[in-house]
This record gives sequence, C-alpha cells and structure tokens, in this order.
Amino acid sequence: MDIKLSSCFIAVDDHDKALAFYRDVLGLEVRNDVGFEGMRWVTVGAPSQPDVNIVLEPPLADPNASAADKQAMAELLAKGQLRGVIFHTDDCDATFERVRAAGGEVLQEPVDQPYGVRDCAFRDPSGNMLRFTQPRRQ
Repeated sequence: MDIKLSSCFIAVDDHDKALAFYRDVLGLEVRNDVGFEGMRWVTVGAPSQPDVNIVLEPPLADPNASAADKQAMAELLAKGQLRGVIFHTDDCDATFERVRAAGGEVLQEPVDQPYGVRDCAFRDPSGNMLRFTQPRRQ
C-alpha cells in the first residue's frame, strides 16, 4: 500500500490577501478557486509538487455551523491559535529575506536548531504560523 499526502488545509479570513501572500510572495501556483454557499476555497501548491495541494479555506468551512462556532473559529484564527504549515526550502536565509521584504510578520529569524535544521517562522496575513526549514549542512 502506498499512501501519500494529497491536500492540507489552512484557514484564512481574506482569500485575496492570502493569495497575494501564497502566490505572489511564496511563489505557489493557483490550482483552483471555487465558491460555494457564500464561501470560497482556493487551492495552491508548489510547481515542484503537483500532487500536493494546500487549500485556503474559511475558518469554519461548514455552511451548517452555528454563528457562535464561526465566531469562535474566527477568534482563534485572529489569535494565531490554529495550526500552520512547515515548508521545506533549499535556502532558509534567502527565503527569510524574501518573505520579510514582502512585509511578512517575523516570528523567528533563521536559526540552527538542535534537531538538524535551519529554520525561520512567519505569520501569514490571517495569523497562521508558517515555518521554513532547510536541512543543516554538515
């Protein structure tokens, strides 16, 4: 049996701002942009990984969710309390400079971690934490 990652989901509160970040800053390609029942899902991905999709979705992508639940999810997103994503990069320092120059909110400058990577961290426009890791050169 062969199991591979196909899609992961990131909650965003403004798809246009998210697209400006994920497409224009990170260089991901837009693969799909779908609206349904007043909600929107945008699928992006790295050109080098055509089988892996990142779906930018509303904070609570359930048309039957209560107003209170939608509000609670929006508040958690605003606080940066929802999970983010870890990206692999071949040059952590260059990636850091590119995202910072584009106005990304820095959480951690590039640093060598004791577990064998050099990484940095940002928040996306919706508050999600994104890490960029590079295997350390020995």
